[in-house]
Amino acid sequence: MGHVLALCGGVGGAKLAFGLTRILAPSDLTIAVNVGDDFEHLGLCISPDIDTVVYTLADLSDRQRGWGLAGETWQFMETLRRLGGEGWFQLGDRDLAMHVERTRRLRAGETLSTVTRALSARLGVDHPIVPVSNDPVRTMLDCETGCLTFQEYFVREKCEPAVARIDYQGANRARLAPDVAAALARADLSAIVICTSNPYLSIAPMLAIPALHDGLAARRVPSVAVSPLVGGRAIKGPTTKLMRELGVSPTNATIAEYYAGLIDGLLIDTTDEADLTSLAAGGLSCGATRTVMENDEHRVALANDTLALARKIAAARAAAA
Repeated sequence: MGHVLALCGGVGGAKLAFGLTRILAPSDLTIAVNVGDDFEHLGLCISPDIDTVVYTLADLSDRQRGWGLAGETWQFMETLRRLGGEGWFQLGDRDLAMHVERTRRLRAGETLSTVTRALSARLGVDHPIVPVSNDPVRTMLDCETGCLTFQEYFVREKCEPAVARIDYQGANRARLAPDVAAALARADLSAIVICTSNPYLSIAPMLAIPALHDGLAARRVPSVAVSPLVGGRAIKGPTTKLMRELGVSPTNATIAEYYAGLIDGLLIDTTDEADLTSLAAGGLSCGATRTVMENDEHRVALANDTLALARKIAAARAAAA
Protein backbone atom coordinates (compact mmCIF):
# COMPACT_ATOMS: atom_id res chain seq x y z
CA MET A 1 0.00 0.00 0.00
CA GLY A 2 2.97 2.30 0.43
CA HIS A 3 3.70 4.33 3.54
CA VAL A 4 0.98 5.39 5.98
CA LEU A 5 1.13 8.31 8.42
CA ALA A 6 -1.21 7.86 11.39
CA LEU A 7 -2.11 10.72 13.76
CA CYS A 8 -2.87 9.32 17.17
CA GLY A 9 -3.63 10.15 20.77
CA GLY A 10 -5.46 8.61 23.70
CA VAL A 11 -6.72 5.08 24.30
CA GLY A 12 -8.93 4.85 21.20
CA GLY A 13 -6.20 6.11 18.93
CA ALA A 14 -3.71 3.66 20.43
CA LYS A 15 -6.07 0.77 19.73
CA LEU A 16 -6.34 1.64 16.04
CA ALA A 17 -2.58 2.16 15.88
CA PHE A 18 -2.20 -1.35 17.30
CA GLY A 19 -4.40 -2.67 14.49
CA LEU A 20 -2.34 -0.85 11.87
CA THR A 21 0.87 -2.42 13.20
CA ARG A 22 -0.61 -5.86 12.63
CA ILE A 23 -1.13 -5.06 8.94
CA LEU A 24 1.76 -2.79 7.99
CA ALA A 25 5.48 -3.43 8.32
CA PRO A 26 7.52 -1.04 10.50
CA SER A 27 8.97 0.53 7.35
CA ASP A 28 5.45 1.26 6.05
CA LEU A 29 4.00 3.10 9.05
CA THR A 30 4.77 6.25 11.04
CA ILE A 31 2.67 6.85 14.15
CA ALA A 32 2.70 10.54 15.10
CA VAL A 33 1.48 11.07 18.67
CA ASN A 34 -0.04 14.05 20.43
CA VAL A 35 2.17 15.88 22.95
CA GLY A 36 -0.44 18.40 24.13
CA ASP A 37 -1.04 16.29 27.25
CA ASP A 38 2.62 16.34 28.28
CA PHE A 39 3.51 18.05 31.53
CA GLU A 40 6.03 18.08 34.36
CA HIS A 41 4.90 16.47 37.59
CA LEU A 42 6.93 15.74 40.72
CA GLY A 43 9.97 16.88 38.74
CA LEU A 44 9.37 14.25 36.05
CA CYS A 45 8.63 14.70 32.34
CA ILE A 46 5.33 12.90 31.71
CA SER A 47 4.10 12.06 28.18
CA PRO A 48 0.77 10.27 28.73
CA ASP A 49 -0.30 9.80 25.11
CA ILE A 50 3.11 8.57 24.02
CA ASP A 51 3.19 6.08 26.87
CA THR A 52 -0.34 4.87 26.11
CA VAL A 53 0.68 4.15 22.51
CA VAL A 54 3.99 2.54 23.52
CA TYR A 55 2.39 0.29 26.15
CA THR A 56 -0.44 -0.66 23.80
CA LEU A 57 1.87 -1.60 20.93
CA ALA A 58 4.12 -3.49 23.33
CA ASP A 59 1.00 -5.34 24.54
CA LEU A 60 1.77 -4.25 28.09
CA SER A 61 -1.21 -1.97 28.70
CA ASP A 62 -3.92 -2.54 31.29
CA ARG A 63 -6.89 -3.32 29.06
CA GLN A 64 -9.44 -3.14 31.86
CA ARG A 65 -8.38 0.22 33.24
CA GLY A 66 -7.61 1.60 29.79
CA TRP A 67 -4.30 3.24 30.73
CA GLY A 68 -1.01 2.34 32.36
CA LEU A 69 0.63 -1.04 32.66
CA ALA A 70 -1.04 -4.35 33.34
CA GLY A 71 -0.19 -5.83 36.74
CA GLU A 72 0.77 -2.42 38.11
CA THR A 73 1.35 -1.80 41.82
CA TRP A 74 0.99 1.47 43.69
CA GLN A 75 3.30 1.47 46.71
CA PHE A 76 5.04 4.65 45.55
CA MET A 77 1.73 6.54 45.42
CA GLU A 78 0.64 5.19 48.80
CA THR A 79 3.89 6.33 50.40
CA LEU A 80 3.79 9.69 48.62
CA ARG A 81 0.30 10.42 49.96
CA ARG A 82 1.37 9.32 53.44
CA LEU A 83 4.17 11.88 53.25
CA GLY A 84 1.72 14.60 52.23
CA GLY A 85 2.82 14.66 48.60
CA GLU A 86 0.71 15.54 45.57
CA GLY A 87 -1.15 12.35 44.77
CA TRP A 88 -3.87 13.23 42.28
CA PHE A 89 -1.92 11.96 39.25
CA GLN A 90 -1.34 8.22 39.50
CA LEU A 91 2.19 6.98 38.83
CA GLY A 92 2.50 3.23 39.13
CA ASP A 93 5.62 1.59 40.50
CA ARG A 94 6.59 0.06 37.13
CA ASP A 95 5.39 3.03 35.07
CA LEU A 96 7.56 5.32 37.19
CA ALA A 97 10.67 3.90 35.55
CA MET A 98 9.53 5.21 32.13
CA HIS A 99 9.19 8.76 33.44
CA VAL A 100 12.47 8.70 35.37
CA GLU A 101 14.44 7.44 32.35
CA ARG A 102 12.71 9.86 29.95
CA THR A 103 13.46 12.78 32.27
CA ARG A 104 17.10 11.76 32.68
CA ARG A 105 17.65 11.51 28.93
CA LEU A 106 15.82 14.73 28.09
CA ARG A 107 17.85 16.64 30.65
CA ALA A 108 21.00 15.12 29.17
CA GLY A 109 20.09 16.85 25.90
CA GLU A 110 18.29 14.17 23.88
CA THR A 111 15.12 15.05 21.98
CA LEU A 112 11.76 13.56 22.82
CA SER A 113 11.83 11.77 19.44
CA THR A 114 15.15 10.09 20.24
CA VAL A 115 14.07 9.14 23.75
CA THR A 116 10.73 7.74 22.57
CA ARG A 117 12.43 5.67 19.86
CA ALA A 118 14.93 4.21 22.33
CA LEU A 119 12.45 3.43 25.10
CA SER A 120 9.84 1.89 22.80
CA ALA A 121 12.53 -0.30 21.21
CA ARG A 122 13.56 -1.49 24.67
CA LEU A 123 9.96 -2.64 25.18
CA GLY A 124 9.97 -4.56 21.91
CA VAL A 125 8.11 -2.09 19.69
CA ASP A 126 9.42 -2.19 16.12
CA HIS A 127 7.06 0.35 14.53
CA PRO A 128 8.13 3.99 14.79
CA ILE A 129 6.24 5.94 17.45
CA VAL A 130 7.08 9.61 17.03
CA PRO A 131 6.02 12.67 19.04
CA VAL A 132 4.44 15.09 16.59
CA SER A 133 6.91 17.72 17.76
CA ASN A 134 9.95 17.97 19.98
CA ASP A 135 8.86 21.49 20.90
CA PRO A 136 6.46 22.07 23.81
CA VAL A 137 2.76 22.16 22.89
CA ARG A 138 0.38 22.37 25.84
CA THR A 139 -3.39 21.95 25.77
CA MET A 140 -4.98 24.56 28.07
CA LEU A 141 -8.69 24.62 28.87
CA ASP A 142 -10.48 27.82 29.78
CA CYS A 143 -13.06 26.50 32.28
CA GLU A 144 -15.67 27.99 34.56
CA THR A 145 -13.24 27.39 37.43
CA GLY A 146 -10.30 29.03 35.65
CA CYS A 147 -7.60 27.97 33.22
CA LEU A 148 -6.49 24.36 33.60
CA THR A 149 -3.81 22.25 31.99
CA PHE A 150 -5.09 19.14 30.27
CA GLN A 151 -4.08 16.81 33.11
CA GLU A 152 -5.58 19.08 35.75
CA TYR A 153 -8.85 19.06 33.80
CA PHE A 154 -8.83 15.41 32.79
CA VAL A 155 -7.40 13.70 35.87
CA ARG A 156 -7.59 16.02 38.87
CA GLU A 157 -10.97 17.56 38.05
CA LYS A 158 -12.30 14.43 36.27
CA CYS A 159 -13.54 16.52 33.29
CA GLU A 160 -16.27 18.07 35.45
CA PRO A 161 -15.73 21.83 34.83
CA ALA A 162 -17.54 23.29 31.83
CA VAL A 163 -15.12 24.29 29.06
CA ALA A 164 -15.54 27.59 27.21
CA ARG A 165 -12.41 27.53 25.06
CA ILE A 166 -9.33 25.41 24.35
CA ASP A 167 -5.91 26.85 23.58
CA TYR A 168 -2.93 24.87 22.26
CA GLN A 169 -0.10 26.90 23.68
CA GLY A 170 3.14 26.83 21.75
CA ALA A 171 1.63 25.10 18.71
CA ASN A 172 1.99 28.12 16.44
CA ARG A 173 5.76 28.11 17.08
CA ALA A 174 6.26 24.35 17.15
CA ARG A 175 8.14 22.52 14.43
CA LEU A 176 7.27 19.05 13.25
CA ALA A 177 9.50 16.31 14.59
CA PRO A 178 11.90 15.30 11.79
CA ASP A 179 10.37 11.82 11.35
CA VAL A 180 6.88 13.29 10.95
CA ALA A 181 8.06 15.86 8.41
CA ALA A 182 9.90 13.10 6.57
CA ALA A 183 6.80 10.89 6.48
CA LEU A 184 4.73 13.71 4.98
CA ALA A 185 7.35 14.26 2.30
CA ARG A 186 7.91 10.61 1.36
CA ALA A 187 7.48 9.80 -2.31
CA ASP A 188 5.78 6.52 -1.36
CA LEU A 189 3.31 8.08 1.11
CA SER A 190 -0.04 6.50 0.23
CA ALA A 191 -2.44 7.52 3.02
CA ILE A 192 -2.92 9.63 6.12
CA VAL A 193 -5.06 8.20 8.91
CA ILE A 194 -6.60 10.25 11.73
CA CYS A 195 -7.27 7.68 14.42
CA THR A 196 -10.31 7.27 16.66
CA SER A 197 -9.11 9.98 19.02
CA ASN A 198 -10.87 12.96 20.60
CA PRO A 199 -10.64 15.62 17.84
CA TYR A 200 -10.45 18.52 20.28
CA LEU A 201 -8.05 17.09 22.86
CA SER A 202 -5.90 14.55 21.02
CA ILE A 203 -5.84 15.57 17.35
CA ALA A 204 -6.31 19.36 17.48
CA PRO A 205 -3.03 20.01 19.34
CA MET A 206 -1.27 18.34 16.41
CA LEU A 207 -3.28 20.13 13.73
CA ALA A 208 -2.53 23.45 15.47
CA ILE A 209 1.09 23.04 14.38
CA PRO A 210 1.18 25.02 11.11
CA ALA A 211 3.47 22.63 9.25
CA LEU A 212 1.18 19.67 9.91
CA HIS A 213 -2.03 21.54 9.14
CA ASP A 214 -0.58 22.93 5.93
CA GLY A 215 0.83 19.52 5.00
CA LEU A 216 -2.58 17.90 5.34
CA ALA A 217 -4.28 20.74 3.47
CA ALA A 218 -1.84 20.30 0.58
CA ARG A 219 -1.91 16.49 0.69
CA ARG A 220 -1.51 14.49 -2.49
CA VAL A 221 -2.76 11.21 -0.95
CA PRO A 222 -6.09 10.21 0.64
CA SER A 223 -6.64 11.35 4.21
CA VAL A 224 -9.15 9.30 6.20
CA ALA A 225 -10.52 9.92 9.70
CA VAL A 226 -12.34 7.48 11.95
CA SER A 227 -15.14 9.07 13.95
CA PRO A 228 -14.90 8.64 17.73
CA LEU A 229 -18.70 8.82 18.03
CA VAL A 230 -21.12 5.92 18.14
CA GLY A 231 -24.78 6.86 18.23
CA GLY A 232 -23.92 10.43 19.22
CA ARG A 233 -21.75 9.34 22.14
CA ALA A 234 -18.08 8.61 22.72
CA ILE A 235 -17.15 5.16 23.97
CA LYS A 236 -14.78 6.69 26.50
CA GLY A 237 -13.82 10.16 27.68
CA PRO A 238 -15.40 13.63 27.59
CA THR A 239 -15.80 14.05 23.82
CA THR A 240 -19.59 14.55 23.72
CA LYS A 241 -19.67 16.67 26.89
CA LEU A 242 -16.93 18.85 25.50
CA MET A 243 -18.61 19.25 22.12
CA ARG A 244 -21.85 20.45 23.73
CA GLU A 245 -19.96 22.92 25.93
CA LEU A 246 -18.17 24.28 22.88
CA GLY A 247 -21.54 24.84 21.21
CA VAL A 248 -21.54 22.05 18.62
CA SER A 249 -23.69 18.94 18.26
CA PRO A 250 -22.06 15.56 18.96
CA THR A 251 -22.68 14.16 15.47
CA ASN A 252 -20.64 12.69 12.66
CA ALA A 253 -21.52 15.75 10.59
CA THR A 254 -19.77 17.91 13.19
CA ILE A 255 -16.70 15.67 13.08
CA ALA A 256 -16.65 15.96 9.28
CA GLU A 257 -16.97 19.73 9.49
CA TYR A 258 -14.18 19.94 12.08
CA TYR A 259 -11.81 18.13 9.72
CA ALA A 260 -13.04 19.99 6.62
CA GLY A 261 -10.27 20.51 4.08
CA LEU A 262 -8.01 18.01 5.84
CA ILE A 263 -9.75 14.70 5.08
CA ASP A 264 -11.19 12.98 2.04
CA GLY A 265 -12.99 10.19 3.83
CA LEU A 266 -14.74 9.45 7.12
CA LEU A 267 -15.37 6.03 8.60
CA ILE A 268 -18.31 5.81 11.00
CA ASP A 269 -19.89 3.08 13.10
CA THR A 270 -22.65 0.92 11.62
CA THR A 271 -24.95 2.30 14.34
CA ASP A 272 -24.83 5.60 12.44
CA GLU A 273 -25.18 4.17 8.94
CA ALA A 274 -28.09 6.54 8.26
CA ASP A 275 -25.55 9.41 8.28
CA LEU A 276 -23.79 8.13 5.16
CA THR A 277 -26.05 9.88 2.66
CA SER A 278 -25.71 13.35 4.17
CA LEU A 279 -21.97 12.94 4.69
CA ALA A 280 -21.50 11.88 1.08
CA ALA A 281 -23.54 14.90 -0.05
CA GLY A 282 -20.89 17.03 1.62
CA GLY A 283 -18.28 15.58 -0.70
CA LEU A 284 -16.71 12.95 1.57
CA SER A 285 -16.12 9.33 0.71
CA CYS A 286 -17.61 7.49 3.65
CA GLY A 287 -18.05 4.00 4.99
CA ALA A 288 -19.73 2.32 7.94
CA THR A 289 -18.18 -0.49 9.96
CA ARG A 290 -17.72 -1.57 13.55
CA THR A 291 -15.57 1.13 15.18
CA VAL A 292 -15.86 -0.19 18.76
CA MET A 293 -12.68 -2.16 19.46
CA GLU A 294 -13.24 -4.68 22.24
CA ASN A 295 -10.42 -7.05 21.28
CA ASP A 296 -7.44 -7.41 18.97
CA GLU A 297 -9.59 -8.83 16.17
CA HIS A 298 -11.73 -5.68 16.21
CA ARG A 299 -8.61 -3.48 16.17
CA VAL A 300 -7.20 -5.22 13.12
CA ALA A 301 -10.57 -5.27 11.34
CA LEU A 302 -11.03 -1.51 11.82
CA ALA A 303 -7.47 -0.87 10.60
CA ASN A 304 -8.19 -2.95 7.49
CA ASP A 305 -11.43 -1.07 6.84
CA THR A 306 -9.70 2.29 7.29
CA LEU A 307 -6.98 1.42 4.79
CA ALA A 308 -9.59 -0.02 2.42
CA LEU A 309 -11.42 3.32 2.38
CA ALA A 310 -8.13 5.11 1.61
CA ARG A 311 -7.48 2.69 -1.26
CA LYS A 312 -11.01 3.21 -2.57
CA ILE A 313 -10.47 6.98 -2.64
CA ALA A 314 -7.12 6.56 -4.39
CA ALA A 315 -8.65 4.22 -6.99
CA ALA A 316 -11.50 6.66 -7.71
CA ARG A 317 -8.99 9.49 -8.22
CA ALA A 318 -6.89 7.35 -10.55
CA ALA A 319 -9.95 6.38 -12.59
CA ALA A 320 -11.01 10.03 -12.89
CA ALA A 321 -7.55 11.22 -13.97
